[in-house]
Amino acid sequence: MDVSKMTVSINKAINTQEVAVKEKHARTCILGTHHEKGAQTFWSVVNRLPLSSNAVLCWKFCHVFHKLLRDGHPNVLKDSLRYKNELSDMSRMWGHLSEGYGQLCSTYLTLLRTKMEYHAKNPRFPGNLQMSDRQLDEAGESDVNNFFQLTVEMFDYLECELNLFQTVFNSLDMSRSVSVTTAGQCRLAPLIQVVLDCSHLYDYTVKLLFKLHSCLPADTLQGHRDRFMEQFTKLKDLFYRSSNLQYFKRLIQIPQLPENPPNFLRASALSEHISPVVVIPAEASSPDSEPVSEKDDLMDMDASQQNSFDSKFDDIFGSSSSSDPFNFNSQNGVNKDEKDHLIDQLYKEVSGLKAQLENMKTESQRAVLQLKGRISELEAELAEQRHLRQQAADDSEFLRAELDELKKKREDTEKAQRSLTEIERKAQANEQRYSRLKEKYSELVQNHADLLRKNAEVTKQVSVARQAQVDLEREKKELEDSFQHVSDQAQRKTQEQTEVLESLKQELATSKQELQIVQGSLESSAQSEAKWTAQIAELEKERGSLVNAVARQEEQLSALQEQLEYTQLKLSSTQESMCRLAKDHRKTLLAESRRAAEQVVQEALRQFEEPTLFSCVGSADHLLCKVRSVSSCIEQLEKCWSQYLACPEDISGLLHSVTLLAHLTSETIVHSSTTCLRAPPEPADSLTEACKQYGRETLIYLGFLQEEGIAENADSTAMRSCLTRITAIGEELLPRGLDIKQEELGDLVDKELAATSAAIETATARIEEMLSKSRAGDTGVKLEVNERILGSCTSLMQAIQVLIVASKELQREIVESGRGTASPKEFYAKNSRWTEGLISASKAVGWGATVMVDAADLVVQGRGKFEELMVCSREIAASTAQLVAASKVKADKDSPNLAKLQQGSRGVNQATAAVVASTISGKLQIEDTDNMDFSSMTLTQIKRQEMDSQVRVLELENELQKERQKLGELRKKHYELAGVAEGWEEGTEASPPTLQEAVTEKE
Repeated sequence: MDVSKMTVSINKAINTQEVAVKEKHARTCILGTHHEKGAQTFWSVVNRLPLSSNAVLCWKFCHVFHKLLRDGHPNVLKDSLRYKNELSDMSRMWGHLSEGYGQLCSTYLTLLRTKMEYHAKNPRFPGNLQMSDRQLDEAGESDVNNFFQLTVEMFDYLECELNLFQTVFNSLDMSRSVSVTTAGQCRLAPLIQVVLDCSHLYDYTVKLLFKLHSCLPADTLQGHRDRFMEQFTKLKDLFYRSSNLQYFKRLIQIPQLPENPPNFLRASALSEHISPVVVIPAEASSPDSEPVSEKDDLMDMDASQQNSFDSKFDDIFGSSSSSDPFNFNSQNGVNKDEKDHLIDQLYKEVSGLKAQLENMKTESQRAVLQLKGRISELEAELAEQRHLRQQAADDSEFLRAELDELKKKREDTEKAQRSLTEIERKAQANEQRYSRLKEKYSELVQNHADLLRKNAEVTKQVSVARQAQVDLEREKKELEDSFQHVSDQAQRKTQEQTEVLESLKQELATSKQELQIVQGSLESSAQSEAKWTAQIAELEKERGSLVNAVARQEEQLSALQEQLEYTQLKLSSTQESMCRLAKDHRKTLLAESRRAAEQVVQEALRQFEEPTLFSCVGSADHLLCKVRSVSSCIEQLEKCWSQYLACPEDISGLLHSVTLLAHLTSETIVHSSTTCLRAPPEPADSLTEACKQYGRETLIYLGFLQEEGIAENADSTAMRSCLTRITAIGEELLPRGLDIKQEELGDLVDKELAATSAAIETATARIEEMLSKSRAGDTGVKLEVNERILGSCTSLMQAIQVLIVASKELQREIVESGRGTASPKEFYAKNSRWTEGLISASKAVGWGATVMVDAADLVVQGRGKFEELMVCSREIAASTAQLVAASKVKADKDSPNLAKLQQGSRGVNQATAAVVASTISGKLQIEDTDNMDFSSMTLTQIKRQEMDSQVRVLELENELQKERQKLGELRKKHYELAGVAEGWEEGTEASPPTLQEAVTEKE
C-alpha cells in the first residue's frame, strides 16, 4: 500500500469535524499497519496533529488508535509504547477541562494507556482479546498466583472500559434522540470497540474466578467477588441502555447479561455460564459511510443478477432485436406506457426478491452464529468435564502415592518407637545411677563444709583428718569418670558465680567511692554546724526583742478581731441575699437552657420534614458515631441531674449537658435525614420514623428537667430505646467491602510506629538537655522542682518506649497468626479498620510526647503553666490507652506478648501519675515561696484586697465556664476533622473519641 494513500486516509479519519470516523478510512489505516508491519507511518502523521489544542481531533485520534490496537498488526503495540508517557500527560491536561470533550478525551487516553500496559505485560493476549479456554489456561502457566494477579489486572482493565462507557453516557442528553445526530454518533462510535472488549473481559473474569475458587479459600477471594459484583451491575446496566439506542441497533447486536450473577461458591455453576457474544451483522454499514440511493443499488447489481434478469425478460417478452414485435424502439405492438409499466413492475419484483434473499442470508447468518455459540458452550462443558476427569485422576494418583508414603512412614515410626523405648530404658538406668552419684557428691560437699567449720578441731584430729583426706581422695578418683559432665556443669556455674562476684566487687568499689563522698559531706556538715551555732546565739538575742513586738501585735490583733466580727456579720447577711439571687438566677438559667434545647430539637425536626434543604448525602458510619455520642451525653446528663438535685449550687455541669444533648440530638436527626437520601426505601422509612420518635421523646425528657421536679420523672428509657433502634438500622446500612490501597496502608503502619519511636527518642533527648541546662543555671527550690519534673517526664518517655516495643511485638504476632497465606500488607488491608486505629493511636502518642516536652521546656524556663504540663501528661495517657486498645483488639488473651503490653500500659499509667504528682508538688512548693506578707497591712488594706479577691474569683469562674464551653466545641471539631483524616467515620475497633471521653470523665 502506498504511504501517501495511508497518510491521506489518516488525515481524513482524524479531523476536526464533529462526525463519527468513516469506516473506510479506519479500514485503510488498519490495512496499512499490516502492509508495513507496524505503525511508523501512523505515528509520524499523528505527531504533526495538534491533539493538545483540539478536543474533537484528540477524541477521533483515540478512536482510530483503539481500532489499530485491536485489529492492526501486532507490532502496533511495540511501536506505540514509546508514546505512553505522552498520552498520560495529554490525559492529565484534558482532565482539567470539565466541559465538552475534555473529560471524554482524558478518560479515553487513560483507557488506551491501560490497554497498552496490559498487553505489554501479558503478550499472550491479542489486541482483540479473542482467546480459547486452552489459551487462557496457558496464560496463567498453571500457577494460582498468576491467575490471581491476572484477575486483578482484568478488573483494572474492565474498570477503565466502564469509566469511558459511563462518561460518554453522562455527557449525552438522553431525553433527546442523540443517536441520530452527527454529534451524538461522534461520541457513541468508539463504544462499539468498548462493547467488544467488555464482553471478552467479562467472560474471562468469570472463568478465572471459578478456577480460583477451586484452588483458594472463599474468604481469600472475598475482595474479588465484591469487585466483580460491582462491575457486573454496571456492565449489565450499560449493555441494557446501549441496546435501546437506535444507533447501535443497526451496527451491532449487544448481548444481555443474565439476571443474577454467577455463584462462584458452587463449582457446577460454571456449566450454566454462557459467554456473551457480540454480533456485527454482515449487511450493517457504518452510518458515516458514503450514502447510496436505492436506484444506484439496483444499477450496481452483479453480472449474474443482471444476466438472470435479462433471461427472465426474454422468456416473457421474447428477443429484444429490431425484428421483435416488442422492440422498445418500435411503435408496433404494446405502446410505450405499457412497456414502462412492465419495466417498473419488474424492478419491483427484483427488489422484492433481493430483499427476500438478503433476509434469508441474515437469518442463515444468525442461525450460524447461534449454532457457533452453542458449539462454544458444548466445547466449554466438554473441556470442563475433561479438566474435572484429569483433576480426579491426578487426585487419585496423588492419594495413592501419599498412601504408600504413609505406609513407609508407619514402618519407620514403629522402628523408631522400638529404638526410642530402648533408649528410654537406658536413659532411665543412667539417670538412676546419676542420682546415686549426685547424692554421694552432695554428701562429700557437706562433709567438706563440716570440716572447714571444724577447723579448730583439725589440729587435735590430724591423723583422723589425714585418713579422711586419703579416703576422700580415693573416692574422688573413683567418681572422676562418672562425674565428668557434672564437673563441667559445676565449672560453668563457677564461672557464672565468678562473673557475679566481679560485678559485686565493682558495686563494692562504687559503694566505697560513695562512702568517701558521704564522709566528705559529713565533714563539711560539721564545719557548717559550728557556723549554725553562732547564728543561733545571735537569733536568741533577737528573740527577746521579738517577744516585746509580739505583745504589741497581740493588742492590735484583738482590736482587729472585733472589727472582723462586725465585718463577718455584714458579710453573712450579704451572702444570704446573694444566695437567694443566685438561686433565682439558676432557675432562670435552667429554664432558658431547656427552652433553647427544645427549640434546637424542634428546629431539627422541622428540617427533617424538608429534605430539599440538604445538599449532601450522609453515611451510616457517621450516624452511628453520632448515636454513640448521644448515648454518652444522656448518661452524663443523668449524673449531672442527680448532682444538681443533691447540690443545687452546682448547675454548670447540668447546663453544659443539656446544651450538648440538644446539639447532639439535632446533629443526629440531621445526619439521619441525609443518610435516608441514599438508603433503600424500607430502611429509610424506618429510620425516619425512629428519628422522629426520638426527637419527641427528647422533648418530653427535657420537659421533666425542672428544679422542683422529681428525679424519677426524668426517665431516659424511651430515648435509649429509640437510639437502639436507630443503631440497628444504621448497622444494616453500613457498606460492605472497601477498595483499599494495600501497599500504602501496610507501609503506613510501619512508618507511623517508626515515627512514634523517633518522636519518643527525640523527646527523651530534649528532656536530658533541659535537665543539664537547669542544673547549670538554677539553684535551690527551682532546681529541685525542675529535676523532679524532668525526671518524671523521662520515666514517662521510657515507659512509653517499652509500651511501643511491646505493641510492635504483639502486632507482629497478630499478623503472623492471622494472615494465613496472605502478605502482611494484605492482612492490614483486609483489616483496614483495625489498621487505621493503630495508625491514629501512633500519631496521637508521638504528637502528645512532642507537646509535653514543649510544655515542660516552658515550665522549666518559668514561662509556662504547670496545668498545661498536667493536661499534656493526661493526654499522653489517653493516647497510649488508645494504642493499647487498638493493639489488643485481635490478640489472643493468653498471649505472653499481650501480658507484656498490659504490663507496659500499667507502667505508663504509673509514670503519668508520677508526672502529675511531681507537677502538683512543684507548683505547691513554688507557690509556698510566694506567700503574702500580712504583717504590715492595715484593716482597710486587707478589706480592699478581700473585695478584689472576691471580684477576681467571680471573673475566674466566668472565664472557667467559657473555657469549658470552648473546650467542648474544640473537642467536637477535633473529632470531626480526625474522623475525616484518619478514617474514624469508616468505623474502627478502638474509637479515639471514646477514649478521649473516658479521659475527660476521669479528669
